[in-house]
Amino acid sequence: MAATTTQPTKTIHTGRVGEILRRILLTSITAFVAFLFLLPFFNMVFTSLKTTDQMSEAGAPVWPAMPGTAEVDGKTLDVFEVPMPDGSVQSLAIVKKGRQESTFIDPENLEVGEIVWQGAWRTLDRTWTPSPTWSNFYEAWVKIDFPLLFRNTLGIALIGLIGTVISSTLVGYGFARFRFPLRNFWFTVLVSTIFLPAAVTIVPTYAFFVRIGWVATWLPLTVPHFFANAYNVFLMRQYIMTIPREMDEAAQIDGAGPIRILWSMIIPQCKSVMLAVALFHLVFAWNDYFGPLLYLSTVPALQPISVALPRFNNIYGANPPLIQAAALMAMALPVLIFFLAQRVFIQGVVVTGVEK
Repeated sequence: MAATTTQPTKTIHTGRVGEILRRILLTSITAFVAFLFLLPFFNMVFTSLKTTDQMSEAGAPVWPAMPGTAEVDGKTLDVFEVPMPDGSVQSLAIVKKGRQESTFIDPENLEVGEIVWQGAWRTLDRTWTPSPTWSNFYEAWVKIDFPLLFRNTLGIALIGLIGTVISSTLVGYGFARFRFPLRNFWFTVLVSTIFLPAAVTIVPTYAFFVRIGWVATWLPLTVPHFFANAYNVFLMRQYIMTIPREMDEAAQIDGAGPIRILWSMIIPQCKSVMLAVALFHLVFAWNDYFGPLLYLSTVPALQPISVALPRFNNIYGANPPLIQAAALMAMALPVLIFFLAQRVFIQGVVVTGVEK
């Protein structure tokens, strides 16, 4: 007689419960870490919607709010949270302030009359009403001249973006498909420039641009990108190498030359990595501070956001809400691009094979 065995139901349920608990724990840890990373951003948003009075007010809440007030007999009175003898807390408008005792009135029930409270009024908490100050964004937009800064920043970024994509694609295609003497050596030399400190090339590069008269123009910030970047070339070359050479050989049999192969065979399959290179450069150009500061410091009309924003901070340093509003508007486009193209950012740097 054959023996039969069954899987204990208890073991199955225990395994499922353990898997659920592990997922809950992992999700909780991830959410907590994400919250910690987002705290500075939340603080920036809240600060941009506050008033300068709230920033200087002791005991003010974290969120944007206005001190509570009440209109009584044509007078504007401050409202405080006052503890009552029965243990309750009421929102009362202060009529007379004193160190030992203060006089309050209930704005919701004026018939009660004046209420005398024993104690120092400064120890009481103000009432606060949520009230975001959206005008900070308009004020910052006008004072910093954001339309001009956006135009300058986009102009520098888009010109360099075109040069970066074209040059990186051509050089990466050359290293991936053509055989020439010392090819691997020259590729190693190119990639090694990634580790070259930028401080080493600052002085000779600046001296060269001064000699040819490019300082105080966009040329030093755009033209060099038409001569490829080591990181982008490496990314393009590694991606192109995953495309089977049989496709090139089939195109050559049909009479296609190197340029036609690049245009018709390589580029259509490299759209994702080319888009990643373009987005990386756009974010880099948008955040680049040292280059525009070095070459455009004497020409405010040509400066991008990255240089104009610190100057704005120096002028309005006593107005943190205005500074944070300007910073939020400056980072709006990069953040929007990331959320719309986050899949490209993640997949663009992964060099993988293509399915055929």
